[in-house]
Amino acid sequence: MSGNSARRQAIRDVRAYVPPAPSYTATETPGEIFGENVFNKVVMQKRLPKSVYKSVMATIENGARLDPLVADAVASAMKDWALEKGATHYAHVFYPLTGLTAEKHDSFFEPVGDGTALAEFAGKTLVQGEPDASSFPNGGLRNTFEARGYTGWDVTSPAYVLENPNGNTLCIPTVFVSMTGEALDHKTPLLRSQQAMGEHAERILRLFGHTDPARVVSFCGPEQEYFLVDRHFFLARPDLLNSGRTLFGAKPPKGQEFDDHYFGAIPERVLGFMMDTERELFKLGIPAKTRHNEVAPGQFEIAPMFERGNIAADHQQLLMTTFKSVAKKHGMACLFHEKPFQGVNGSGKHVNFSLGNNELGSLLVPGDNPHDNAQFLVFCAAVIRAVHKYAGLLRASVASATNDHRLGANEAPPAIISIFLGDQLADVFEQIAQGPATSSKDKGSMVIGVDTLPVLPTDPGDRNRTSPFAFTGNRFEFRAPGSMQTVAGPMVTINTIMAESLDYAATELEAAVAGGTDFDTAVQSLLTQIITDHGAVVFNGDGYSDAWPIEAEKRGLANLRTTLDALPELITESAMDLFDKYRVFNHREMHSRYEIGLEQYALTIGVEARLTLEMGATVILPAAVRHQTELAINIGALTAAGVEPDHAALSEVSAPITKLRSALAVLRDALAGGSEETALGEAEHARDALLPAMSAVRAAADALEEIVADDLWPLPTYQEMLFIL
Repeated sequence: MSGNSARRQAIRDVRAYVPPAPSYTATETPGEIFGENVFNKVVMQKRLPKSVYKSVMATIENGARLDPLVADAVASAMKDWALEKGATHYAHVFYPLTGLTAEKHDSFFEPVGDGTALAEFAGKTLVQGEPDASSFPNGGLRNTFEARGYTGWDVTSPAYVLENPNGNTLCIPTVFVSMTGEALDHKTPLLRSQQAMGEHAERILRLFGHTDPARVVSFCGPEQEYFLVDRHFFLARPDLLNSGRTLFGAKPPKGQEFDDHYFGAIPERVLGFMMDTERELFKLGIPAKTRHNEVAPGQFEIAPMFERGNIAADHQQLLMTTFKSVAKKHGMACLFHEKPFQGVNGSGKHVNFSLGNNELGSLLVPGDNPHDNAQFLVFCAAVIRAVHKYAGLLRASVASATNDHRLGANEAPPAIISIFLGDQLADVFEQIAQGPATSSKDKGSMVIGVDTLPVLPTDPGDRNRTSPFAFTGNRFEFRAPGSMQTVAGPMVTINTIMAESLDYAATELEAAVAGGTDFDTAVQSLLTQIITDHGAVVFNGDGYSDAWPIEAEKRGLANLRTTLDALPELITESAMDLFDKYRVFNHREMHSRYEIGLEQYALTIGVEARLTLEMGATVILPAAVRHQTELAINIGALTAAGVEPDHAALSEVSAPITKLRSALAVLRDALAGGSEETALGEAEHARDALLPAMSAVRAAADALEEIVADDLWPLPTYQEMLFIL
């Protein structure tokens, strides 16, 4: 089948789409199925001996060291529960530095001497596994020939059963470490950073009179944006199939300029997909809350409720896997790439961050009178100080070749890290900079002017979608992470810089009180000092304006535009010492993250460059030449018949064909010249040689798409992919 006939067939197949049969029963309710496949607290309380249950809960709720003696009892109960759920295998699930989910499946059943099989699952098997570690990114932490790695049970994240039509699997969230105990994953540093942050947050609470505060943890509520395209179009686009984004594509006549897709009525087919995904998420205990159309055509969003940072990270990975499998069932492909379509909005994964405990809830709730809420102000000031002092690390935590396409565009915050506080908090901290704060702006009310409508309360400040780190009422929203990223990376950084900032605040207050200073006076002095030294990071204006980068430079705020600008922040002495001090990463682990970042950057662009060359030479150029040939034949026929032909049409297509051939030759040479000896050299070659060469090929190809006869164009177009669902 030719490229063009494949495109035409894809359109016919889309139009013939028949939705799958509903997967739910008429009597089913969401409340009944929520968490039904999770080995959660309710299940454990029913199935575990009382002493074992209390021991496990002490670890989960209070961070107590896990008692190894409970493992056999938990493993036995977990096995029986999973077998009742139809599981035949168990898997240690871990999160290597690919950013994806990894798992190794083993059967419960082992043969016995009489020719039968017995289901077994021992405590030592639950606690520790041994997958091959040689083929995962490690950034120099180990040699390729050294294969041993260990998974270790994370008791704080519940096990679950993953369903499949041919049999179910018990999945056990784990860490993944080398023989030397160094982290080869995202979960280990997340747990380390959360522990460090909680320790110093609890010091602050003790200073405020909470004599024995419950364990403080970080919370995360990640908003996930994504695109859906019909699977027939997806399979007809080698670039989408292999790189997750379109390397070619002319802008459609209609894009998002009418703002008619955002919060619009959800298409029936998409709504069916959403309902199916939510059902699967509910069964896995993932609290999906909000769904809606996003700004770009074909773009959508799901937002779960807040959970502990560690569980939220696990659930995010599971959510993405679920979305891809359910989309396939509905004849679609789910795209998590940050910028799958040039010229329309890309996708992010906004990380809503808070911290708190079971007794006090969120510690970032200002209350009705924030100026009087000293405890809140100290925690908020700690955030301001952390973001200002470690802005480079926050930028590095979201750095990738794919996210570079999005940061700074109109749908994303700029690469300059700043904080939005809103009118109310900005006013309070401005007062603090001059002395004690004495007032807070009140909430208002909105009278709409229609008698039948209620008076609506209004917040004391608006939101700011252009800010990378914005206060949104009871949390801070980090808007820079990309939609393909694990939220664990940004959360590790936020937790660690918060640990340092809270440590600083607690130490200052403890020293002041020990020296005889009244506590309220010490708090006022600390707040004034922090906002004076770090207030430059607070910006409530338009982050998209041309004036902001100039203003930011005057304030001393860095503008790390690309991944290669940001990654060196990981290996500064101050950064490595920070993570080492709070036992999150040692220096080797920090260097490994830097090396992996460079490697992934170069590999991503290298794959895209080879795809661009292949598609340009074997798909687009032949189609353009066919069009050129048909024009030439027609001109020859008209000339022979004595009719004056239109030579301009032939010239119009010949010029971009010449440009395309030339650009392909440059790209071919750039790919041949990329044998750099270091990871940095490869990454710089990708940025400086491959990306510009790819852009030139695309420019010529996209110009051809606008003039080549439609019946000859081989690839599904933006107009088709974005608007036919």
